[in-house]
Order: sequence, then structure tokens, then C-alpha cells
Amino acid sequence: MLEYWTQNPDLSVVVRVEQSRSGDPAPLNTGMIAWARIHNGLHRVDTPFSERSAGFVWFFSFLVKFAQVQDEETPVVLLLDEPGLTLHGKAQADLLRFFKEKLAPYHQIIYSTHSPFMVPADELASVRIVEDKVEMKGQRRMPLGTKVREDVLTRDPDTLFPLQGALGYEISQSLFVGEHTLLVEGPSDVLYIQALSDALKRRGRAGLDPRWTLCPAGGIDKIRPFVAMFAGNALHVAVLSDQAQGDKRKVEEMKRSDVLKAGHFYTMADFLQRTEADIEDMFEPELFASILNSTYGLKGAALLDAKKLADAQTGTVRLVKLAEAAFAVMPATVAEFDHFTPAGWLIRNPKVLDGKSAAVTATLDRAQTVFDTYNDLF
Repeated sequence: MLEYWTQNPDLSVVVRVEQSRSGDPAPLNTGMIAWARIHNGLHRVDTPFSERSAGFVWFFSFLVKFAQVQDEETPVVLLLDEPGLTLHGKAQADLLRFFKEKLAPYHQIIYSTHSPFMVPADELASVRIVEDKVEMKGQRRMPLGTKVREDVLTRDPDTLFPLQGALGYEISQSLFVGEHTLLVEGPSDVLYIQALSDALKRRGRAGLDPRWTLCPAGGIDKIRPFVAMFAGNALHVAVLSDQAQGDKRKVEEMKRSDVLKAGHFYTMADFLQRTEADIEDMFEPELFASILNSTYGLKGAALLDAKKLADAQTGTVRLVKLAEAAFAVMPATVAEFDHFTPAGWLIRNPKVLDGKSAAVTATLDRAQTVFDTYNDLF
């Protein structure tokens, strides 16, 4: 029970065997009686089975029964109808694990389910779809009977729902996420960090530790729900976020939150000691202007430099905002500025970061400081 009930590690089953008491109700008033209670080590209380959840009682009873079946010398076929309906989704995963490890090596198991948590997403070859098939003859629906299909990718949405739920859950637990996950704002951040890290490594310096998996969270507002969604996976998560003027309260709340470990949340403003900053601000303005010129093919009067960027808008030093303002007055023939396009150009043209200019050197030194901070979290 303790091996397969992972919902609460503080529970234990206490069993005592003693002579019956004459005053107890029949049939507990004759012979030797075994009493079982559930002890909670955290709260230091014990309760009878009748006061436990329906799911716990079912799970315990199931394990007791099928621990006997496991020892049967003659293999049997186990036919189970909707097992684990009263169980939490995680407990249903424990039940699947019990099937696989304790029963399947000795007996054949066939069960029906509507629960996505009871669909073994890693063994779809063992799944069968059961449908009540009909066909239309004119305006009449004619029954064809119940059909069992090996083709689990049926087009009927109702039949597919548990399978879709199982696959969706499986994907959500692994997509973009590694054991050590560094959350950033968006896909352009991933490309900028990769380009800067590779440039440092080409110089024999330490880039971002390859154990970090870079994952775009979609903005500072989505970081906390993102982390909470994967909290049960024992992941090591850190955050590098942009920070605008209006984000100060959000950032302070995030740093106080117990969602992330202390010291695992930083903004670019922290590294640059400003009130606002984006990933693009790791670049020297002169270098960023050069990247924009090459990305969008700017020439003549449209050619940008550090001064033109600085003069494009007052009241901010954020390169992204300055670039947006500069592009707002560009000729109509120039493509509209967006965050991703310059990052995509840089990852395809990495030699830009191999130069020896003061702008490149300052940019890489700044990136080194950021990467060292996250590498030290290991």
C-alpha cells in the first residue's frame, strides 16, 4: 500500500490481531479478530477505514484482493469495469503502475475506462477503441453494433476524448520542459541567449550551462501558473524576465512567492541596475543598431546608429521601445519591426558576435555576467 499510494507519504496501515470482545456486534464477537486502522504520522491521529475517502478504501481493497491473485499459480484473465473511478488522477497513475509492475507479468488484464488518466500514453498499442456504430440510411439511423477497433486514432470526437486527454497531459508534462528549466519571455529570448552563449564558447569562455532547457513562458503574467503547472515534477526552475515600468509590483510579488526558490528569479533590470530592461538590452546600442540594419536591409537615410535610436523616443532606454519608435517613421518600403526577426537573423549570422569591437566585447561581458548567475544555481 505504501509503495503504490503516493498521495500521502505520512499514512501507514496499523493492523492488530486480538481476541474478540463479547459486547461487539456480530460477527466480530467470536474468535480472533483483525483490526486495521490508518495512522497519519503528520497529524498523529488514526482513523478507521470507514472515515477514509472512497478512493482510498477502494485502492486498499483492490491491492489486498489482487495481491492474492498475483500469487495464483494458474494465470487468470482479469476483467475490470471502470477501475479507479473514485481515485484522484495521480492515484489512477499509481494504479496503472501497479497493473504494469505487479499483475501484467503474471496475468492478462483487460479493463474499460473513460478516464484519460487510465489510458497508458506510453503503450498505445495496447489500447482498443470501443464504439457504438451507426450508419445513416436516408433519414434513419441504423445500428451496426458495438465495434472494437485497434485504430485508436478514430475520427469520432466523443470516443477520442479520453485518449486526447491522456496524450495532452503527457505532452504538457514534457513539452519544452527539462529537468532544469530556464523560463524566458518569448522565443526571441531563446535565440538571443543561444547566440550569445555560443559566441562566448567560441572564445573559450563559459556560456550558459547546457543543462538548462530554455523555455518561453509567454510573459511575466504567465510565469507563476506555468511553474505551478509543473510543480509536481520536481523540476529545477529559474526565470529570466523582461521588466517594464508597470511590472514592478508583479516582479516583487513573484520574488516573494513560494512558487520559485529564493534567488531563482531575475529580471534584465536586475542585471543592468535599471528600472526597466529587456533581453535586447544586453546588447550595446551600436551593436543592436547594426543588427537591425542587416536584418531589415536599412540603407541611406534609414540607416540606424546608436544616436538615432536614442533620439527616436524620450523617456526610455529600452532598445526595443527605441527600435519601435524608429521604425514607426521608416519609409513604407521597410518591413515592420518585430521582436523575433532580429533574433532570427542573429542566430543565422553568428559571426557578427566574433568581432573585436568595444561594442561586441561589452555585450559579451554583460551576457557572461547573466549566464554565470544562472550557472551558479546548480
